[in-house]
Amino acid sequence: MEPQIPQAEAAPAHPPLESLAVQPLLNRDYETRPAVFYERLRAEYGPVAPVDVLGVPVWLVIGYPQTLEILRDSRGVWSRRLDSWRAYREGAVPADWPLLPVVESDNCGFRDGADSTRLRSAWSEGLRPFQDRTRPEAKALEEAVRRYADELIDVLAENGGRTGYADLAAQYARPLPLMVVGRLLGTGADEDDGLIVDLWRVLDAGPDAHEASTRLLARMAGVCAARAASPGQDLPSYMLAAVPDLTAEELTGEMAMMTGLVGDVTGTLICNTITEVLIGETGARDSLSAGMIQEAINRASTANPPMANLAFRWPRSDVRVGRFQIAAGDPVMVSPAAAHLDPAFTGNAAPDSIYSSRAHLAWSAGPHACLGRDLATTITTIAVERLFERFAGLRLALPPDQLAWRSSPLIRGLRSLPVDYELAGELRRAAPAAPEPGGSPQEPDRDGSGSASLVRRILRTIRLSQG
Repeated sequence: MEPQIPQAEAAPAHPPLESLAVQPLLNRDYETRPAVFYERLRAEYGPVAPVDVLGVPVWLVIGYPQTLEILRDSRGVWSRRLDSWRAYREGAVPADWPLLPVVESDNCGFRDGADSTRLRSAWSEGLRPFQDRTRPEAKALEEAVRRYADELIDVLAENGGRTGYADLAAQYARPLPLMVVGRLLGTGADEDDGLIVDLWRVLDAGPDAHEASTRLLARMAGVCAARAASPGQDLPSYMLAAVPDLTAEELTGEMAMMTGLVGDVTGTLICNTITEVLIGETGARDSLSAGMIQEAINRASTANPPMANLAFRWPRSDVRVGRFQIAAGDPVMVSPAAAHLDPAFTGNAAPDSIYSSRAHLAWSAGPHACLGRDLATTITTIAVERLFERFAGLRLALPPDQLAWRSSPLIRGLRSLPVDYELAGELRRAAPAAPEPGGSPQEPDRDGSGSASLVRRILRTIRLSQG
């Protein structure tokens, strides 16, 4: 039975959120030992805890039943509209708060009711050609993802031969979905590779998040204007065809969100799945060995959901969660990562036990559940499948507890995934690929390796951004 949320008068008295002592969300345990951090919060506060998110007090929901209840929002308690945030309306949120670009994005994730329904209907129809595997666009996309994966593997292995060292985050998991972003936007090889770097800055809420968000939106505005003037077989064109009254600003905001969901979240899911298979402690390796790749992805999504915390929502009226009264307009983040560690979800089962893990909340739930889940799963499935088919051996080059995780209030992903590898066969040489939609034929590289020029550009961009 799902938990009931009594009215405010039943809640015990305590100081308002702004007056409570709060723990910083970003800390060493949160990054390297999240289970320890969440257990500490759970022991002290219960299913919801007051935390500091980069200088702003926030309620963090860490209980599984409570998280699911809030996501489903069957009573209409929770708003995603920014104007529901009391402190924001009152001008109490610092103008340079690094997460403002996320909450001010005004995409469908921060709308309610008819506004949300209208934009989500555009998404449903726009994604359909790429998620319906009977459609030619979906078949072509899958072929392209396989080609991208093989080209990335060829390039990362060409210097080391059949055995060597690689960073699978920077050289494989991150660049592959960026290439998919270009295809979905209809820009192909002409895409500005720098957009992904700005995207990471926004989602990691770094000091230059505001400037990065401005550049990202400017890039997307140019792409959307081009698609409106000359529609093609791409996501923004299909969305405009489905909902013709989409404004330029709306389409720009949705495409900026898409770059995050495909370019970063999906890349993080790929990397996290590979990591869980290599570590072998959550059942992902056994699932992959049994040929159940999607179950391996589910297990990775449970152990390390790429979106550790889902961005804000605000109660329309005072509401009790656990032993706390959350006042109308208080900012709330729900944490799938913490919810997956709640005994109410795990049932104290061993982490490698054989059970279906499809009850995870990595894709959210309810009226704001992810509409691109099938697309992300397809990309991840192909990426993981090609990697473990092409390599006879993959071993972590560091102990698992020494892997470096990103410091982000939203994303749970590695900074790098260092491995020692052994190819299953001889190194292939990349064959020329068909032109990307909206792009031009790729020129052969000087070294004669064929169509890897886009791969090399993206890898160079990622390398420079890290160095």
